[in-house]
Amino acid sequence: MSEWNGKYFRKFKFTTTQIENYLNNAYKDLEIAGESSRAEVKFSYAYTALIKGGIAAIARVKNAKVRSVPGHHVKIIETLSKILDDDSISAVGNAMRSKRNLDLYGEGVIVSKKESKDYYEFVKKVLERIKPILDK
Repeated sequence: MSEWNGKYFRKFKFTTTQIENYLNNAYKDLEIAGESSRAEVKFSYAYTALIKGGIAAIARVKNAKVRSVPGHHVKIIETLSKILDDDSISAVGNAMRSKRNLDLYGEGVIVSKKESKDYYEFVKKVLERIKPILDK
């Protein structure tokens, strides 16, 4: 069974509107991140914006729907990195994912204002690179 019809993804025929809605939801989360002065909120919403942007790109480029199973965020980040041919997405995205997991499942994590701003700016640039893909 290939990864595109298996554990993490399944083939799916999306409408243009569905894919646009995925990206719009990513931008909504990015907007919340941008408006927040709390580092934790900025970080958390920037991370979800990255994941939602990845879902939109995967839907458009791979015609695949992401399955909600353990490890799917890793696969979304990995696949988005490949789609945009940018290893920094994998590195930064997984750093964000690890911090988020420590916060959720571990002893918590402190994200500085500078760090949250840097993550926000990174995700903003990634989403801008996803936009043209959806227009193809």
